[in-house]
Amino acid sequence: MSIIELVASVSLLLPFLPIETEAPNGYRILSKAHPLPLLFSVVSWMIDAFLQETQQMSNTYLKPSFTTTIKRQVSSHEFNTKSLRKFVETVVDTEVSQRLIPILSTAAANNTVLDLQDILQRFAFDNICKIAFGYDPAYLLPDLPEAEFAKTFDDAAKISSGRFATLFPFLWKIKRILNIGSEKRLKEACSDLREFARNIIKEKKQELSNKPSLETVDLLSRFLSSGHSDEDFVTDIVISFILAGRDTTSAALTWYFWLLSQNPEIEKEILREIKDKSESPVYEEVKDMVYTHASLCESMRLYPPVPIDGKVALRDDVLPDGTVIKKGMRVSYHPYAMGRLEMLWGPDWEEFKPDRWLQRAGDGVSNDGKWSFVGRDPNSYPVFQAGPRICLGKDMAFLQMKRVVAGILRRFKVVPAAEDGVEPVFVSFLTSKMEGGFPVRFEERAG
Repeated sequence: MSIIELVASVSLLLPFLPIETEAPNGYRILSKAHPLPLLFSVVSWMIDAFLQETQQMSNTYLKPSFTTTIKRQVSSHEFNTKSLRKFVETVVDTEVSQRLIPILSTAAANNTVLDLQDILQRFAFDNICKIAFGYDPAYLLPDLPEAEFAKTFDDAAKISSGRFATLFPFLWKIKRILNIGSEKRLKEACSDLREFARNIIKEKKQELSNKPSLETVDLLSRFLSSGHSDEDFVTDIVISFILAGRDTTSAALTWYFWLLSQNPEIEKEILREIKDKSESPVYEEVKDMVYTHASLCESMRLYPPVPIDGKVALRDDVLPDGTVIKKGMRVSYHPYAMGRLEMLWGPDWEEFKPDRWLQRAGDGVSNDGKWSFVGRDPNSYPVFQAGPRICLGKDMAFLQMKRVVAGILRRFKVVPAAEDGVEPVFVSFLTSKMEGGFPVRFEERAG
């Protein structure tokens, strides 16, 4: 077994003894609905741990995930309705045209180096706050302001997710009991963030009491207007939306633009498609950007936004290969490694190759000579998870990423500031990042 195959297998992490079993069959059983509620997401557990600090939840490891409740609630409130989609389009396009493009234009005019990873994180943070609860943190501005809220959120998320990564969980539990070190900082940060969330909710309730017709369609307004008024529950929703949405799209786009800079022929094909759609309505443009969609999927195969995730068993269970899972065991799967398995992607798995997601006319798919997208089994490509646990924001994420790609590439060529041949260092934690950021220059395209 190669090192990639070893990492790609599903890990059963007992206190000090790792056990390996084959993927993606192992992931298939994790993603499916089960006769009993046996498993929940480790990333969801990290969100629960994050929220727990000021709620005093008990038995976090062995209780149904808070985010499972959120998913049921969001589904019942038409997460993908036309009105919400239109709202997302408006938010994203406004952020692109009024904030992102002017900043990049100034950088191009002055030949200034910008950290594209930081720019995209700011962009994503503004967007998720606006979409989730109609609040504009104004994090993406020309002077790139320091945002205390964003920094506090980063610190809290890093410490709480670090609990998942540690080999000795009793250490952070002792620090929490003694209220010292990182656990003290986490408690203080969570308290600040919950106070911030409560203020947003208070303002939103006041807004809705003055205009009960729901003129805005952000997700928080939908929750409150449908009768969900419990303060703790709604506060948790606000925090969870930010955790789920703020770094994933920015991580995906950061690596995407680096891959395009290394593959100019693919960039040309994407640019051709973007120019062909330049006069199309927003939704039609995004829907028909088939090659761009394939290139985004291919980029996330190589650099998934969440490189490792998993579940925790709520009951005893058995994986398809016969591996016994006991209640409380943590089962991890690795999208980063699964995207690099020769058995799944062929001997050319190292190549950035959008064509592996496409078929031309004459292949029995279409008759107009255009590309057609061919999806993959989500159990082999679990970037958005699969089955009943599939990411509810998947379509929203693709809409946002395609609008950013079209907005940037139509105007600029993105040129890494590092020397040719220097590959960024992949940093894997809760989300994938580039070590030290992604310094780039922007060159205005002619015409």
